Amino acid sequence: MRSYTLTAPAKINLYLEIIGNRPDGYHELAMILQSIDLADQIEVRSLSVDTIRVHCNHPQLPTDKSNLAYRAAELMTTQFPEAFSKYGGVEINVKKHIPVAAGLAGGSTDAAAVLVGIDLLWKLGLTQSELEELGATLGSDIPFCVAGGTAIATGRGEQLSPLPSLDHIYIVLAKYRSLEVSTVWAYKTYRQQFGSSYLRDESLAARASAVHSGEMVKAILKKDATEIAQKLHNDLERVVLPEYPQVLQLRELFANQQGVLGTMMSGSGPTVFALTESEQQAQAVKLKIREAIPDEDLELFVTRMTTHGIIIRNS
Repeated sequence: MRSYTLTAPAKINLYLEIIGNRPDGYHELAMILQSIDLADQIEVRSLSVDTIRVHCNHPQLPTDKSNLAYRAAELMTTQFPEAFSKYGGVEINVKKHIPVAAGLAGGSTDAAAVLVGIDLLWKLGLTQSELEELGATLGSDIPFCVAGGTAIATGRGEQLSPLPSLDHIYIVLAKYRSLEVSTVWAYKTYRQQFGSSYLRDESLAARASAVHSGEMVKAILKKDATEIAQKLHNDLERVVLPEYPQVLQLRELFANQQGVLGTMMSGSGPTVFALTESEQQAQAVKLKIREAIPDEDLELFVTRMTTHGIIIRNS
């Protein structure tokens, strides 16, 4: 049976601005997204029977239709029934390295890898933009996870404009294993508390386009790590940090460490990240955080920014 093994990188938000309400009920967003080296490994294998099977080494993750990787395979079977009939079903093995429910797009990147893997298995010849369009029907982060690198994301996060890729900045990630923050709750609470400040419909596009020339983009164009760190911004911190003291504590601890250029919560949390200029500095910061919080529930990772999304390891 033919198979492909793919690397599926996580992502962090360097910038997240909530602009207003969309007619479809989602929020109009302006974000800058960044792929990181921390990645899951996905194996997609042909089956001789017309079914989808998902296996995962992480006990917390479901392997049924509630799993985004399963839904990505299911989407491909409905979109390309002739290929499904010709090549049969797929078996998906997910080897998790990205923490679960962390605001790092772990589920989305697994789904993106499944789309790429089945495209290869079934010899569909889809373009990257076609894969991104398919992914957008499943989740707002999936198009970026396909493409990877550094990008501006607007709309509900699915409209991408690539930026020059960054790979020289190191990152320390901190996440309590048992702590989860509902993305739906975070956005709903933000709307309840700050919805009165939302822009009107006619101003949404103008504000979103302004991000393309914003201060963070200028810092990225210069590849200036210090300036990038100074321009970090996440509107969702306004509702998550007051409600989750553990997340706030991590952010404050990172902010007080020598060698940290800047720190912020990623997405809707609860992961907090710190930027450093070198791996040595990142390892030193990780050690200091571990000394300050010896709790085994706290997961710490050292990684770096990367220039790619889904890549094929072997076939």
